[in-house]
Amino acid sequence: MKGTVYGSQGGVYLTRLDSGEFCDASLRGRLKQEVRTGDRVVIGDRVEVATRKDGTATIESVHDRRSQIIRKGPGGRRPKVVAANVDRLVVVASATRPEPRQLLLDRLLVIGESNDLDPVLVMNKIDLVASGSPEVSQGPEAELPIHSRLLRLYRGIGYHVLETSALTGEGMSELESVLCSGTSALLGPSGVGKSTLLNTVQPGLGLRTGELSHKKGRGRHTTVSARLIPMECGGLVADTPGFSDVGVWGVDQRDLEGCFPDFHPFRGECQFRGCTHLHEPNCGVQAALARAEIDPSRFESYRSLVQEGPGPSPGAPHGS
Repeated sequence: MKGTVYGSQGGVYLTRLDSGEFCDASLRGRLKQEVRTGDRVVIGDRVEVATRKDGTATIESVHDRRSQIIRKGPGGRRPKVVAANVDRLVVVASATRPEPRQLLLDRLLVIGESNDLDPVLVMNKIDLVASGSPEVSQGPEAELPIHSRLLRLYRGIGYHVLETSALTGEGMSELESVLCSGTSALLGPSGVGKSTLLNTVQPGLGLRTGELSHKKGRGRHTTVSARLIPMECGGLVADTPGFSDVGVWGVDQRDLEGCFPDFHPFRGECQFRGCTHLHEPNCGVQAALARAEIDPSRFESYRSLVQEGPGPSPGAPHGS
């Protein structure tokens, strides 16, 4: 019988069978031997489940993943898959407390692009910053607050961008419409208000919310393990723990440039096939950068990710 993994605790996987019933399933012996890294079975995985007369259930096999969300594992030594088979990546940042970090946002957007997901950027806590003044909305780039500059930047690239506030309700209906179709993975650093947003979209969820750590300027982790949350409106949300950093694994340079849609119009102007856009002559991307048609901050994010390299790729499970 087929099912979808909604969460796990202590080696037991909460699984929703295609019949609509939920069961607690353990891993069969062979699969258990393969679980050395903790990400052989993750939320969103499609699995084959065997149920027995005594009411117990085991996961017999895991189907191939069509997408997977990867972040750093403990100590940053290897990649860790936290969610599988999502349709959309919802990247959550906060306008302030903590301030948005562009390199982290660009990393998350690359994860979405590399998985052929639909990235949506949510700028939360918009009620905590001044708005409506001409210098904020129309002023020179250098005078803009960080969140305003990033909103202008990502909208100009063509990303779907929302401004939200759980306190005032701004943007909440738009966010709800995003989350009510398919499976959305909610990703962002600690303290940006992911759990608060979900509690507001669907009152009664009761997800824990936390305060900002004044010592580090970061939020405390309130989601301690990834889980798949069914929305009353019909969608599913993969709620993942917050983090302070995330890596991009398994995306080499040739694929990485394709994850920056603002580079796309200029790649065909490069003289050399396989141009890295870093040092080659007659580079279309470099020329666009010089003409201010590509934002320098985006190019610096690209350069940083190229220099980091693709790193190790996590092994995706295969059906058996």
